[in-house]
Amino acid sequence: MDRRSLVRHVGLAGVLAAGVAPAIRAQEVTRWRLVTSFPKLLDAISGGAEKFAQSLKTMSGGQIEVSIHSAGELMPAFGVMEGVQNGTVEMALTAPYYFTDKDYCFALGCAVPFGLTARQMDAWMEYGGGRKLMDDFYAQYNIKSLSAGNTGTQMGGWYRKEIRTVADLKGLRMRAGGGLLGDALQKLGVQAVNLPVGDAYQALEKGRLDAVEFVGPYDDQKLGFGKIAPYYYYPGWWEGGAELAYFINAKAYAALSPELRAMVEAAAALAAKDLTAKYLAFNPAALKKLLSERVQLRAFPRELMDAGFKAVMSTMAEHEARSAMFKKIHRSLRGFQHDQLLWDRFSEFRYVSYMSAVRL
Repeated sequence: MDRRSLVRHVGLAGVLAAGVAPAIRAQEVTRWRLVTSFPKLLDAISGGAEKFAQSLKTMSGGQIEVSIHSAGELMPAFGVMEGVQNGTVEMALTAPYYFTDKDYCFALGCAVPFGLTARQMDAWMEYGGGRKLMDDFYAQYNIKSLSAGNTGTQMGGWYRKEIRTVADLKGLRMRAGGGLLGDALQKLGVQAVNLPVGDAYQALEKGRLDAVEFVGPYDDQKLGFGKIAPYYYYPGWWEGGAELAYFINAKAYAALSPELRAMVEAAAALAAKDLTAKYLAFNPAALKKLLSERVQLRAFPRELMDAGFKAVMSTMAEHEARSAMFKKIHRSLRGFQHDQLLWDRFSEFRYVSYMSAVRL
């Protein structure tokens, strides 16, 4: 007897009693909470989370609903990793290098000074072994990771005074990512402060900071740093491309059906592409706007870049000596970068250099 005939002959009560109800019962809605390390003001990042949640709801026919909670709503900006790890929430959208106080390997899944660009990071993660290496590391924290998009090459931040030489960095109190960058900047005389971006403006305004770096023109314009520190430097050699991540509680992820896991991954990929495209599309207009407001745009001197590179490589060697896991992941990343730079020399670098020199 088929299911329809069974229901017609014995009624719903009989079906329930027979133990076949799961086959005809409406599927329950899975509700996840996603916390971020960023304020709602940063709509490119916040929009990525919203796009993920909406896409997933549509793909799943409403089987998964994800609520979004910005930094400070459910937990502090730098508390989101532990929230996912211990299962307080199912997901987070964050920058993994915020958690180098736990382990410096977190930075390798996000950005390291003089590291990969956005497209290089994507290639390393998906086809250079990076995703497998990082997920092996994240497994220690009960986390599955997916890309949330990349900010692209960043700016070098906002300064109260001009930075003409390496000596001008000495004694500078700067909001910057901690961990690897903080260690390298310390070698240059900078006191790096790993502060949530939502707190950076007030710290700069009240003189607790001398400089602030975050992402680039689109976000920086909203945050208003140029009102206090007018010198805007480039490039952000510490972030060739910052890879944001979705951290997912491994048990919550494993509890999903294979079909729903595939939908989570597809929704994340769609949102990640959208976020990266937004930054690339919106930064030029934002930079023009900042320049119209008499922001002083400056390039870091080559002397400073060289000193920074030396400090970074020294810092990397120190951490490789302390951690076999760090060494394994870092060597993979740098080996991939070497081949990418070789290819860029004959492809994108030459092309972009020419196109930058001609007038369209």
